Amino acid sequence: MTATTSRRLRLGAAVAGLGVLAAGCAKDAPQDTWDPAGPAAQQIDDLQKPIFAIAGVVGVVVFTMILVIVLKFRRRKDGDRVPRQIHGAPRLEIAWTLAPAVLLAAIAVPTVTTIFDLAEKPEEALTVNVIGQQWWWEFDYPSIFTDSGRPVVTSGEMVIPAGQWVTLNITSRDVIHSFWIPRLNGKKDAVPGRVHFLKLKADEPGTYWGQCTEFCGLSHANMRQRVVALSPDDWDRWVANQKLAANTPTDQLALEGEALFKGQCVRCHQVDGLTDDAGEPLVSRADEQLVSGAAPNLTHLMSRTTFGGVSFDLKRPECTNDSAFDEQFATGTAANCLNEADLERWLRNTPAMKPMYSQPTEDTGTLIRGMPALGLTEEQIDALVAYLVTLT
Repeated sequence: MTATTSRRLRLGAAVAGLGVLAAGCAKDAPQDTWDPAGPAAQQIDDLQKPIFAIAGVVGVVVFTMILVIVLKFRRRKDGDRVPRQIHGAPRLEIAWTLAPAVLLAAIAVPTVTTIFDLAEKPEEALTVNVIGQQWWWEFDYPSIFTDSGRPVVTSGEMVIPAGQWVTLNITSRDVIHSFWIPRLNGKKDAVPGRVHFLKLKADEPGTYWGQCTEFCGLSHANMRQRVVALSPDDWDRWVANQKLAANTPTDQLALEGEALFKGQCVRCHQVDGLTDDAGEPLVSRADEQLVSGAAPNLTHLMSRTTFGGVSFDLKRPECTNDSAFDEQFATGTAANCLNEADLERWLRNTPAMKPMYSQPTEDTGTLIRGMPALGLTEEQIDALVAYLVTLT
């Protein structure tokens, strides 16, 4: 390698490093752990900032010493001259053993204290059961019941009241996932057969983005989630709306879509209030179709702003207000705000939009892990969209 090539590589590495640093300092960072929006995240931030500062000082000292040693003791022109040998330096050895020990002990005290503080369960908190699966999150509200007596269930977006503690019971239906909303708290693994505790509190209404942080398969990178914190009035409106059964469509095209939903989609998706021709409730049979045994509950699909595991916008940008959510979010999305283009693409060929194991494999038998392409005609897609719009 020539000297010129070496200099170019070093320059390229330096520019790339500055680019990464600049990206980390970007203002538009919805998953910024350095921008806490709740007391739990604030405790973590109060701990990490001084520790990072200490680590920075230690890093500067260590790299300075390395640089000095490299320059001072580099190979000279006299070549093989053996430097003066030093055998043992007790004071120096004791110093560089005690100094890190004392430093780590000083860091350990606030760290352990913070861990215990974050593990304390708050009183009078809203409880939400968080269930991860390939590749979306389900949120159950065991203390809030629908008019039919079932707990309220939603997916992708966890809606909470701002200014109130929320305790999460986190688990998984298939493989290990990891739940993380950086601006509200740290990470917590979702492990099959176990329930892990985490608490959240959003100081102000708004949206708080998160990401699955444990590699969980083909669409791990597309397994997003977000918390939507509402004001007390909007929270009450959202809860009241979630308690209701699905609307019965009156439009002819929507009725055709409802019939198609009953024939195909109800195999996996639940819509509360949907009945068969005999008036009996239709219940999802996802356990017969999917490895995880569940698919997103669509009863109030239009009260969300995303779909497909929070991978795609359900609303057009002009109808979404990320700074605050009013009654439009709490009670549903108007048909003229629907992002029909992406929803139609999803119904046309789901695996093309989000990679999933949509066909049975040798280890799953007849079961699949994601939504397959249903082979719908354009007329059927139009009818299904007309029906889904009624699920406010």
